[in-house]
Amino acid sequence: MTYLDELGLPDPPIAGDEILTLLGALERERATFAWKCSGLDEAGYRATVGASTLTLGALLKHLALVEDDYFSHRMEGRSPGKPWEDVDWDADPDWEWRTAADDPPEELLALWEAAVARSRATTDRILADGGFDRPAAGAGGDDGETPNIRRFLVDLIEEYSRHLGHADLIRESIDGVVGEDPPPGTTFAALR
Repeated sequence: MTYLDELGLPDPPIAGDEILTLLGALERERATFAWKCSGLDEAGYRATVGASTLTLGALLKHLALVEDDYFSHRMEGRSPGKPWEDVDWDADPDWEWRTAADDPPEELLALWEAAVARSRATTDRILADGGFDRPAAGAGGDDGETPNIRRFLVDLIEEYSRHLGHADLIRESIDGVVGEDPPPGTTFAALR
């Protein structure tokens, strides 16, 4: 269940349990990211700031990969699926960053939205099968210890938080849009 704030945006509950708080925080990050990427054309998705080559399109593709890697591979031990399983990551470790400029905005957004939908379905399965205390079935920690699902969920929230800072700067450089909350009435296809 996702709680909505007074603007109708996802938000962690004020005094919720751990599961609702973590999932609410993740959904808020996703919604804010969706807003930062909304209403832009190809030029907007390819815009950069200063000397950086980072774009909103590349962030969309990267976060689609991160969603599939964390929820499929790391948490459940499955292949992250297409297009990720077809990439030679050893030969091209920055593939998602490099190739995003070749993809139309609609494809990038659809790729990310589909990854988010798969992640939500995986979350439902995890909650039905032991919750966040359950050990992850995929990649282990650097020390050989197997992380639990909770650890990967926190890592994913951190990943979104870091990239939202990038998205803020890029979006402001495009059209001056700033802030944490979109204007009232904004809707997102990526929300449940």
